[in-house]
Amino acid sequence: MSEAELYLIRQRMLSGKLAKAERGELAIPLPIGYVRRPSGEVILDPDEQAQHVVRLIFGTFARLGTLNAVLRYLVEHQVQLPVRAHGGLAKGELEWRRPNRETLQIMLHNPVYAGYYAYGRRQVEPRKKIPGRPSTGRVVKDSGEWLVLLPGRLPAYITPEQYEANVARMAANRQTAATPGAPRDGSALLSGLLRCGLCGEHRMSVRYHDGSHAGHAAHGYVCAFYQVNYGTGGPCQHIAGPALDAYVTRQVLAAVAPAALEVSMAAAARAEAERATLDRLWRQRLERARCAADRARRQYQLAEPENRLVVRQLEKEWEAALAEAGRLEGDYQRFTEQQPKTLSAAERAAIAALATDLPRVWNAPTTAQADRKELLRILIEKITVAVAGTSELVDVTITWAGGHQTTGQAVRPVARLDQLSYYPALLARVTELAEAGCTTRQIAEALNAEGFRPPKRTSRYRPEQVRILLNQHNLRTRRQRGQPAALDGLASGEWSVPGLAAALGMPTASVYNWIYRGWITARHAPGSKNWIISADAAEMQQLRERRARPAGFYTRARWTQPANRQGTQQ
Repeated sequence: MSEAELYLIRQRMLSGKLAKAERGELAIPLPIGYVRRPSGEVILDPDEQAQHVVRLIFGTFARLGTLNAVLRYLVEHQVQLPVRAHGGLAKGELEWRRPNRETLQIMLHNPVYAGYYAYGRRQVEPRKKIPGRPSTGRVVKDSGEWLVLLPGRLPAYITPEQYEANVARMAANRQTAATPGAPRDGSALLSGLLRCGLCGEHRMSVRYHDGSHAGHAAHGYVCAFYQVNYGTGGPCQHIAGPALDAYVTRQVLAAVAPAALEVSMAAAARAEAERATLDRLWRQRLERARCAADRARRQYQLAEPENRLVVRQLEKEWEAALAEAGRLEGDYQRFTEQQPKTLSAAERAAIAALATDLPRVWNAPTTAQADRKELLRILIEKITVAVAGTSELVDVTITWAGGHQTTGQAVRPVARLDQLSYYPALLARVTELAEAGCTTRQIAEALNAEGFRPPKRTSRYRPEQVRILLNQHNLRTRRQRGQPAALDGLASGEWSVPGLAAALGMPTASVYNWIYRGWITARHAPGSKNWIISADAAEMQQLRERRARPAGFYTRARWTQPANRQGTQQ
């Protein structure tokens, strides 16, 4: 036969195969939890425990939301996967194998569990095909590119809506630029939810840095879309993480407070349902172990006593089956003692009490950061933030699940006082108090009582901060102990410490330093510890020149030409 004839035959065979698949009659590989009858009909695995394990996997993923969490759950509760042997002497027999990530991922992505008949999920990509290896080049296609997809053709474990939700959830768990990724234990509570309101709602990223305390990492949210993607400009905005996290947390707790009691009752029912599911699985495992022990006993009793070669082996198998059944009975007893099927009255009362104090539950050390993030992603679709100029105010728009939006303003820490939106009112109030003769401590107490807050979002103003603000604006208050006084009645060429500091534009501490170094001629005023400085016009000119010299001019070691040593070459 010519190669053209072989090609035509191959094409006709592929066309016939595809036509059979379009009718839903082509046999496809079946996943865990399904078997095929001799007639070709696909049914759920007749083993009750196998069906229960498959439903447990899908229910656990719907509750926990990540593949790794499902795997850890199965390992923690000693749940094994029911696999039908595809070949060998035990072909068709049910085997129980340890769970693994790849198998769980295949199960959650397989549309058969939703009742679909699917063909052509993996197709050959010619560019990836290796010559001489016919099985290479296969790639997984999106559902829109499958060759055949027929709904309702197979028995289902879940609904098509649940299948679509599972696939979407696994896609969102990937850590990409377009998806928020799975919730992790980092301190950034709003990672994956924030959008920049200044440059077109691009996703904001998280930046971690060392906190002020050892072992505590601080975080912030920054939008650097144009800087990262186009190399132009700087970050659009940067917001300190704790302040924004606290604002969104208050909004979420206020939103869920009315439904707290209903949620607590649902949580109690869910906990009981989970315990009942695990109890049923344990009883099925125990029933299987007892059945295996009974089968081993019957085999031993039916054997000929004289045939010791067979009897010894059957006796060992019977003893092993009895030991396994005893071990499972002990494990089941411990499980029922630790986790009874129904909640006790004390547990129900504790759940109801927690419903009335949601902030305590939210801030409890036992509440993991990943759990808080999971709750936020259930309730919130996205959060759009925009800093008002360079001030401390941040406009926040929360888009809740379902499309409802709420707006508000959060407060972030800023670097300087003049960035505060209420800085003019703050300065006017400080000026008023200073002119009234209040001390820096009295001014700080008044500002704290009136609700003014420092730019770093600390709780209170301190006298030192007030003193810096007064010096910046040349404001004076009543003299406090240890502060230099402005002396009256000085002759021409005489200066007080504040007066000379103002004339030279330098701090009063530097004036005292010069006095102690002997660079300034000064004496104490009669009956006082205040200094009177003598400096005429010539001396003032020298002091100005000294002030203009760079820092460290008089303390820096001078370079000198070393003297020639005898015997050295010149």
